[in-house]
Amino acid sequence: MQTDIINGRDFSNEFIITASRSSGAGGQNVNKVNTKVELRFHVSDSQLLTDHEKVIIHHKLVTKISIDGYLIIVSQTERSQLKNKKIAIEKFYVMIEKALTPRIKRKPTRPTKASKEKRLETKRIIGGKKTSRRISED
Repeated sequence: MQTDIINGRDFSNEFIITASRSSGAGGQNVNKVNTKVELRFHVSDSQLLTDHEKVIIHHKLVTKISIDGYLIIVSQTERSQLKNKKIAIEKFYVMIEKALTPRIKRKPTRPTKASKEKRLETKRIIGGKKTSRRISED
């Protein structure tokens, strides 16, 4: 679940997990069981993140962070609160991992000589078909 960038840090002590009633299909189960899980994580108050990591997370996950500074992750796909909690925690680690992974810059490349010749040969073949059609129509 956690990789090199997170370095096996356990953020579970910094989570605020609340459960509420799920929306959508599910019949009576939806009406009486709190299966929806909301995981809240205050990025600025985290003891496990460096200041640089906090800035990166605020910048990259700006749409997921509330005005209060909480990163909010919701899971309500399963009918079990425990499964939804597990999914929310996994989503959190994936989000943090993705945000903290540096982007690799693309190196611009040019088409090879062989690929240019192949493209031009294909164009000649198609052009030849079209001219042969034109001649046969007249």
